[in-house]
Amino acid sequence: MTKLLLDQGLPRSTATILRTAGWDVIHVSEVDMSRATDEYILEYTEQNQYICVTLDSDFHAMLAVSDARSPSVIRLRIEGLNGEGLAGLLLKIWPKIEKHLSEGAMVTITERTVRIRRLPLSKNT
Repeated sequence: MTKLLLDQGLPRSTATILRTAGWDVIHVSEVDMSRATDEYILEYTEQNQYICVTLDSDFHAMLAVSDARSPSVIRLRIEGLNGEGLAGLLLKIWPKIEKHLSEGAMVTITERTVRIRRLPLSKNT
């Protein structure tokens, strides 16, 4: 089952829309983590087997320097998406990235590309 944790800065309505589609999605504000550190959010994501979706590049940096195998993180490099736009984007690209995320990956999504890096990064060099 798809389990996503949406970071602060992403529309809360995305969680509602994706839950309607059958996904297990929470927004950090729903679990009292609106002001949590990035480290805490990553730890929570890993412990609860979620995939983190964020606008923040720090999550990828932390995974890279720690040589971690999990959790998987999706970094959006598209700002200004509303809840429907973000939900639609995730639903559209999910078949292309799901397997990689289930095995441990960092995914970066821009308006033109989807880049996937397997975790840990040390095995990719």
